[in-house]
Amino acid sequence: MFNMRILLIEDDPTLNGNVKEALTAERMLVDNVFDGLLAERMLQQNTYECVVMDINLPGKSGFDLCRQFRTYNSRTPVLMLTAFSELEDKIKGFDCGADDYLTKPFFMRELILRVQSLTKRSRIADDNQVDDRVTAGDITIDRRQKKVWRQGTEVELTPREYQILLRLAVTPGEIVSKNELISEIWGGIAGFNTNTVEVYVNFLRNKLDKPFNRTTIRTKVGYGYFLEV
Repeated sequence: MFNMRILLIEDDPTLNGNVKEALTAERMLVDNVFDGLLAERMLQQNTYECVVMDINLPGKSGFDLCRQFRTYNSRTPVLMLTAFSELEDKIKGFDCGADDYLTKPFFMRELILRVQSLTKRSRIADDNQVDDRVTAGDITIDRRQKKVWRQGTEVELTPREYQILLRLAVTPGEIVSKNELISEIWGGIAGFNTNTVEVYVNFLRNKLDKPFNRTTIRTKVGYGYFLEV
Protein backbone atom coordinates (compact mmCIF):
# COMPACT_ATOMS: atom_id res chain seq x y z
CA MET A 1 0.00 0.00 0.00
CA PHE A 2 1.37 3.41 -0.98
CA ASN A 3 1.72 6.03 1.75
CA MET A 4 1.95 9.16 -0.42
CA ARG A 5 1.74 10.38 -4.00
CA ILE A 6 4.72 12.14 -5.58
CA LEU A 7 5.14 13.97 -8.89
CA LEU A 8 8.62 13.52 -10.38
CA ILE A 9 9.63 15.93 -13.17
CA GLU A 10 13.01 15.06 -14.70
CA ASP A 11 13.95 15.02 -18.38
CA ASP A 12 16.90 12.65 -18.07
CA PRO A 13 15.39 9.16 -18.69
CA THR A 14 17.98 7.28 -16.64
CA LEU A 15 17.80 9.57 -13.61
CA ASN A 16 14.02 9.74 -13.88
CA GLY A 17 13.81 5.95 -13.79
CA ASN A 18 16.30 5.61 -10.95
CA VAL A 19 14.55 8.19 -8.76
CA LYS A 20 11.14 6.65 -9.43
CA GLU A 21 12.47 3.21 -8.50
CA ALA A 22 14.01 4.52 -5.26
CA LEU A 23 10.85 6.37 -4.20
CA THR A 24 8.60 3.45 -5.15
CA ALA A 25 10.73 1.17 -2.97
CA GLU A 26 9.77 3.47 -0.06
CA ARG A 27 6.08 2.83 -0.79
CA MET A 28 5.52 6.11 -2.61
CA LEU A 29 3.21 6.28 -5.62
CA VAL A 30 5.22 8.16 -8.26
CA ASP A 31 3.85 9.90 -11.34
CA ASN A 32 6.87 10.67 -13.52
CA VAL A 33 6.97 13.09 -16.46
CA PHE A 34 9.81 14.38 -18.63
CA ASP A 35 8.88 17.94 -19.63
CA GLY A 36 7.52 21.10 -18.04
CA LEU A 37 4.37 21.44 -20.15
CA LEU A 38 3.05 17.98 -19.28
CA ALA A 39 4.03 18.57 -15.65
CA GLU A 40 2.00 21.78 -15.71
CA ARG A 41 -1.13 19.84 -16.65
CA MET A 42 -0.42 17.12 -14.07
CA LEU A 43 -0.10 19.69 -11.29
CA GLN A 44 -3.40 21.29 -12.26
CA GLN A 45 -5.30 18.01 -12.51
CA ASN A 46 -3.95 16.04 -9.52
CA THR A 47 -3.09 16.40 -5.84
CA TYR A 48 0.38 15.44 -4.62
CA GLU A 49 2.10 15.37 -1.26
CA CYS A 50 5.45 16.41 -2.74
CA VAL A 51 6.82 17.55 -6.09
CA VAL A 52 10.39 16.74 -7.17
CA MET A 53 11.39 18.80 -10.19
CA ASP A 54 14.47 19.47 -12.27
CA ILE A 55 15.23 23.10 -13.16
CA ASN A 56 16.31 22.63 -16.78
CA LEU A 57 13.23 21.13 -18.41
CA PRO A 58 12.04 21.18 -22.02
CA GLY A 59 8.85 23.14 -22.67
CA LYS A 60 8.83 25.04 -19.38
CA SER A 61 11.65 25.54 -16.88
CA GLY A 62 11.43 24.41 -13.30
CA PHE A 63 11.62 28.03 -12.16
CA ASP A 64 8.58 29.04 -14.24
CA LEU A 65 6.72 25.87 -13.38
CA CYS A 66 7.23 26.33 -9.64
CA ARG A 67 6.33 30.02 -9.77
CA GLN A 68 3.05 29.25 -11.53
CA PHE A 69 2.30 26.34 -9.17
CA ARG A 70 2.60 28.66 -6.19
CA THR A 71 -0.11 30.96 -7.56
CA TYR A 72 -2.72 28.33 -6.65
CA ASN A 73 -0.95 25.92 -4.29
CA SER A 74 1.13 27.19 -1.38
CA ARG A 75 1.05 23.99 0.68
CA THR A 76 2.57 21.14 -1.35
CA PRO A 77 6.36 21.05 -0.80
CA VAL A 78 8.64 21.34 -3.83
CA LEU A 79 12.15 19.85 -3.98
CA MET A 80 14.25 21.23 -6.84
CA LEU A 81 17.02 19.30 -8.59
CA THR A 82 19.82 20.99 -10.50
CA ALA A 83 23.23 20.29 -11.95
CA PHE A 84 24.48 23.60 -10.59
CA SER A 85 25.38 24.65 -7.05
CA GLU A 86 25.64 28.42 -7.49
CA LEU A 87 23.99 30.45 -4.76
CA GLU A 88 22.18 32.58 -7.37
CA ASP A 89 20.36 29.51 -8.72
CA LYS A 90 19.33 28.49 -5.22
CA ILE A 91 18.09 31.99 -4.40
CA LYS A 92 16.08 32.07 -7.62
CA GLY A 93 14.60 28.66 -6.85
CA PHE A 94 13.61 29.62 -3.33
CA ASP A 95 12.15 32.89 -4.56
CA CYS A 96 9.98 30.93 -7.00
CA GLY A 97 8.56 29.01 -4.06
CA ALA A 98 10.76 25.91 -3.75
CA ASP A 99 11.10 24.43 -0.28
CA ASP A 100 14.39 22.62 -0.68
CA TYR A 101 17.24 22.17 -3.15
CA LEU A 102 19.37 19.17 -4.11
CA THR A 103 22.41 19.43 -6.37
CA LYS A 104 23.31 16.66 -8.82
CA PRO A 105 24.90 14.24 -8.43
CA PHE A 106 23.24 13.18 -5.18
CA PHE A 107 22.75 10.05 -3.12
CA MET A 108 19.31 8.49 -3.52
CA ARG A 109 19.11 8.05 0.23
CA GLU A 110 19.51 11.79 0.71
CA LEU A 111 16.74 12.51 -1.76
CA ILE A 112 14.45 10.06 0.02
CA LEU A 113 15.20 11.63 3.41
CA ARG A 114 14.49 15.12 2.09
CA VAL A 115 11.19 14.06 0.52
CA GLN A 116 10.17 12.33 3.76
CA SER A 117 11.16 15.37 5.81
CA LEU A 118 9.26 17.80 3.58
CA THR A 119 6.08 15.71 3.58
CA LYS A 120 6.28 15.15 7.33
CA ARG A 121 6.51 18.88 8.00
CA SER A 122 3.61 19.54 5.66
CA ARG A 123 1.44 16.95 7.39
CA ILE A 124 2.25 18.31 10.84
CA ALA A 125 1.36 21.81 9.68
CA ASP A 126 -1.98 20.56 8.37
CA ASP A 127 -2.72 18.62 11.57
CA ASN A 128 -1.99 21.70 13.70
CA GLN A 129 -4.02 24.00 11.50
CA VAL A 130 -6.27 26.26 13.57
CA ASP A 131 -8.90 28.77 12.56
CA ASP A 132 -7.49 31.85 14.20
CA ARG A 133 -5.23 34.82 13.62
CA VAL A 134 -1.90 35.90 15.04
CA THR A 135 -1.33 39.62 15.46
CA ALA A 136 2.09 41.19 16.05
CA GLY A 137 1.99 44.98 15.91
CA ASP A 138 0.57 45.97 12.52
CA ILE A 139 1.13 42.44 11.13
CA THR A 140 -1.79 40.03 10.94
CA ILE A 141 -1.40 36.34 10.07
CA ASP A 142 -4.35 34.12 9.19
CA ARG A 143 -3.20 30.65 10.13
CA ARG A 144 -6.11 28.93 8.39
CA GLN A 145 -5.72 30.66 5.02
CA LYS A 146 -1.95 31.12 5.43
CA LYS A 147 -2.19 34.78 4.51
CA VAL A 148 -0.34 37.80 5.86
CA TRP A 149 -1.33 41.46 6.02
CA ARG A 150 0.60 44.52 7.13
CA GLN A 151 -1.23 47.79 7.72
CA GLY A 152 -4.20 46.25 5.94
CA THR A 153 -2.20 45.37 2.81
CA GLU A 154 -1.78 41.70 1.92
CA VAL A 155 1.85 40.56 1.68
CA GLU A 156 2.50 37.63 -0.66
CA LEU A 157 4.94 35.16 0.90
CA THR A 158 6.33 31.81 -0.17
CA PRO A 159 5.58 28.85 2.14
CA ARG A 160 8.99 29.00 3.84
CA GLU A 161 8.85 32.78 4.29
CA TYR A 162 5.42 32.37 5.84
CA GLN A 163 6.61 29.63 8.21
CA ILE A 164 9.56 31.72 9.41
CA LEU A 165 7.36 34.76 10.01
CA LEU A 166 4.76 32.71 11.86
CA ARG A 167 7.43 31.14 14.08
CA LEU A 168 8.76 34.59 15.01
CA ALA A 169 5.31 36.15 15.37
CA VAL A 170 3.88 33.64 17.84
CA THR A 171 6.63 34.63 20.30
CA PRO A 172 7.45 38.28 19.49
CA GLY A 173 10.66 39.48 21.11
CA GLU A 174 11.92 35.93 21.65
CA ILE A 175 15.21 35.09 19.92
CA VAL A 176 14.95 32.09 17.62
CA SER A 177 18.24 30.58 16.43
CA LYS A 178 18.95 29.42 12.88
CA ASN A 179 19.25 25.86 14.14
CA GLU A 180 15.81 26.09 15.73
CA LEU A 181 14.34 27.28 12.43
CA ILE A 182 16.05 24.45 10.57
CA SER A 183 14.76 21.92 13.09
CA GLU A 184 11.19 23.22 13.23
CA ILE A 185 10.66 24.22 9.59
CA TRP A 186 13.01 22.03 7.56
CA GLY A 187 12.83 19.04 9.86
CA GLY A 188 16.48 19.17 10.91
CA ILE A 189 17.86 17.96 7.59
CA ALA A 190 21.42 16.78 8.13
CA GLY A 191 24.01 19.05 6.58
CA PHE A 192 21.50 21.80 5.87
CA ASN A 193 23.30 25.09 5.18
CA THR A 194 22.31 27.85 7.61
CA ASN A 195 23.04 30.37 4.83
CA THR A 196 19.73 29.30 3.33
CA VAL A 197 17.97 30.60 6.44
CA GLU A 198 19.70 33.95 5.95
CA VAL A 199 18.50 34.04 2.34
CA TYR A 200 14.89 33.44 3.39
CA VAL A 201 15.05 36.04 6.14
CA ASN A 202 16.40 38.55 3.62
CA PHE A 203 13.50 37.74 1.26
CA LEU A 204 11.09 38.20 4.15
CA ARG A 205 12.54 41.57 5.10
CA ASN A 206 12.31 42.79 1.50
CA LYS A 207 8.62 41.90 1.39
CA LEU A 208 7.48 42.62 4.95
CA ASP A 209 9.67 45.48 6.18
CA LYS A 210 11.13 47.44 3.27
CA PRO A 211 7.86 48.41 1.49
CA PHE A 212 6.41 49.68 4.79
CA ASN A 213 9.54 51.50 5.96
CA ARG A 214 9.79 49.26 9.02
CA THR A 215 12.53 47.24 10.68
CA THR A 216 10.64 44.46 12.39
CA ILE A 217 12.73 41.35 11.80
CA ARG A 218 15.83 41.87 13.88
CA THR A 219 19.10 39.97 14.13
CA LYS A 220 20.86 39.27 17.41
CA VAL A 221 24.37 38.60 16.14
CA GLY A 222 25.57 35.19 17.26
CA TYR A 223 22.14 34.18 18.56
CA GLY A 224 19.40 34.40 15.94
CA TYR A 225 16.36 36.42 14.90
CA PHE A 226 13.43 38.01 16.70
CA LEU A 227 10.34 40.04 15.82
CA GLU A 228 10.33 43.53 17.29
CA VAL A 229 6.84 45.05 17.51
